[in-house]
Amino acid sequence: MQSRREFHAKLIGSAITFGLIEMLWSRDLFAEDVKPTIDKWMKELVEITRDLRGQKLTDVQFQTKMEDLYKRVDLAELCKLIKLDEVEKKKLPDNGAANFGFDLSKVEGLPANVGFGKQIFGCKKGRSIVPHGHSNMCTGFIILKGKWHGRHFDRMETHKDHYVIKPTIDRKFGPGELSTISDHKDNIHWFLAESDACFIFNVHVIGYDKTIKESSGRLYLDVQGEKLSGGLIKAPKMTSADCHRKYG
Repeated sequence: MQSRREFHAKLIGSAITFGLIEMLWSRDLFAEDVKPTIDKWMKELVEITRDLRGQKLTDVQFQTKMEDLYKRVDLAELCKLIKLDEVEKKKLPDNGAANFGFDLSKVEGLPANVGFGKQIFGCKKGRSIVPHGHSNMCTGFIILKGKWHGRHFDRMETHKDHYVIKPTIDRKFGPGELSTISDHKDNIHWFLAESDACFIFNVHVIGYDKTIKESSGRLYLDVQGEKLSGGLIKAPKMTSADCHRKYG
């Protein structure tokens, strides 16, 4: 039989232990043991891309799986793999975003054709990845460095000279945070750099749905167009030059 003092001592000890575990978990200090290696992470990305192209996943289901995968990335290892330190030495433009490629050929076990496009976007403070949408494309972003203000919209209607859009996301993004797009969810996006030398990792899958006939190129628009009822916006179509002049 335990004395009351011994029982209370064990109870307090258990509470302290539980509190410590809870604190470590909340601060992601266990994460290194559960995060996949960057090679395994890339292989998983290839696998879900293959499932999207094989129509085993819808685009929205692919977004969900991509977001889950992105949340488990080892950001430091990803930055090392894509040689972000070398990218940071390059000049960033005075308008819009720079676009840098990177090599995955040294990732063990990846096929020659990974099934997705890949790039790094970089912006100076006050510059942006201008507002645009896509057709027949799924995209995922991870913030590598800097503070960004990210905005997403759903494209509700397409007309000859404008789109009708609905705001869906409007918040700050920091390193390790993510967002995704597809034809059916959060399709239009706009990222404004709010600190010096901001960089975003991007993977995109083009032409995953053979029933969509529109080009997958950028669809530029003025997201600050006429406000309509129900929170909708009438967003005039823009040329790349006009969009960069206003938002770049």
